[in-house]
Amino acid sequence: MKNLRMKLLVVAIAVALIAVISFGTLAFYSTTGTATNVITAGQIDLAIHEKTADGQDFPAEGVSVIPGDVVDKIVTVENVCDHPFYLRVKLVNNSTDLSLSDDCLQVNLNTENWTEGADGYIYYNSVLEPGQITEPVFTQVEVVGEYVTVSNIGAIMSLTVNADALQSENNPAEYPWDAAGWAAE
Repeated sequence: MKNLRMKLLVVAIAVALIAVISFGTLAFYSTTGTATNVITAGQIDLAIHEKTADGQDFPAEGVSVIPGDVVDKIVTVENVCDHPFYLRVKLVNNSTDLSLSDDCLQVNLNTENWTEGADGYIYYNSVLEPGQITEPVFTQVEVVGEYVTVSNIGAIMSLTVNADALQSENNPAEYPWDAAGWAAE
């Protein structure tokens, strides 16, 4: 019986040694780890410039007009980031007199460098590179006399220029309005 116990003890020790050696060997052939990859999207940014014919900033308080006046207002957009982008603007007429229509203010749109889209936006025909400034969207605003009359005296009219930019890198399009990713209105 003593021999049997001794044999069982030797077998048990041998099994334990094989298990420890095998576990150690497995550790050399397998490992686990975690990697965290941070991806930061580039940022695009623009600046809208509104100038008078003499190069001064357009007055923030506006100008006084009468029907038929033509006001010099030169609107350009600058790419102030490190990435090229597609560009579109939307012109929004507002008035304190609800009887005035959107047609009361009209601009002389630069159709050589800008294209009116079917969606109400005006698209810059080229990709705007970092540091570049567009050709003017328009240079004058006319107060259309047939829509603005003496009955509108005292009304405040405004023309707001809203601009949207969309990355052009890895976003090929034949025309800017066909680029993927324009925000819905």
